[in-house]
Amino acid sequence: MQNHLIFRIATGTDVEDVTQLYLVSRKEFTPFAPLVHSDSEVYLWIRDYLIPTNRVTVVEQSGEVIGMMALSSEETTGWIDHIYLHPNFVGHKIGTKLIECAKAELGSPIRLYTFQANLGAVRFYQRQGFKVIKYGDGSGNEENCPDILYEWSV
Repeated sequence: MQNHLIFRIATGTDVEDVTQLYLVSRKEFTPFAPLVHSDSEVYLWIRDYLIPTNRVTVVEQSGEVIGMMALSSEETTGWIDHIYLHPNFVGHKIGTKLIECAKAELGSPIRLYTFQANLGAVRFYQRQGFKVIKYGDGSGNEENCPDILYEWSV
């Protein structure tokens, strides 16, 4: 399934594909955390904010965007702000490769949030060496869903 994967920085031509990937993945894996923005608002956010940061990596296979990851940095800490795979490509080590890219680019430490109810993501991040720093009650995110702050460090 990993044949001919291309990892590259997202460009303006990827807005539609990244938006669709984000929406499909969010709706499939986090139905307990409904989107608080319309699909068109998500599109505009990806077009006007997320992709222009030049910190969004897309994973492409046979011309189709099947994964994405957005990174940022804050003082001495790197952040994985978003990481999404198309549901048909989960379990094929693509997420692991994205995490490896993040570790290579950001160094240590790296933090990220995930929802407590997203058990697949919880298991995945723990397998990648992330440790729980804090459990949240949801008051810190738009969805008002309990979350977990994770950190990876060497």
